[in-house]
Amino acid sequence: MIGGKIRELRESKGILLRQLAAQLDMDTALLSKMERGDRSFRKEDILSLSEIFNQPEKVLLTIWLADKVMQTIHEEEFQIEALELALTTLNHNA
Repeated sequence: MIGGKIRELRESKGILLRQLAAQLDMDTALLSKMERGDRSFRKEDILSLSEIFNQPEKVLLTIWLADKVMQTIHEEEFQIEALELALTTLNHNA
């Protein structure tokens, strides 16, 4: 999810992969893997990207966090039940 969003933002601004990688001070191959979802972005990367693309931090961080959750539960048998329990707990503690 987040990799696709970053690619979409990058391409819409006409920024080459190597240019964005240089702005993030990372290897072009690593950024390519991140956009494809083969590697994960760090929170610090997302904060930098929100600034580079003039996007609200909340939008990109929400997609990034949802991506992390999905990566954790995607092959689990009781994923829906676990998410419902987590939401109930979060709402109860809010």
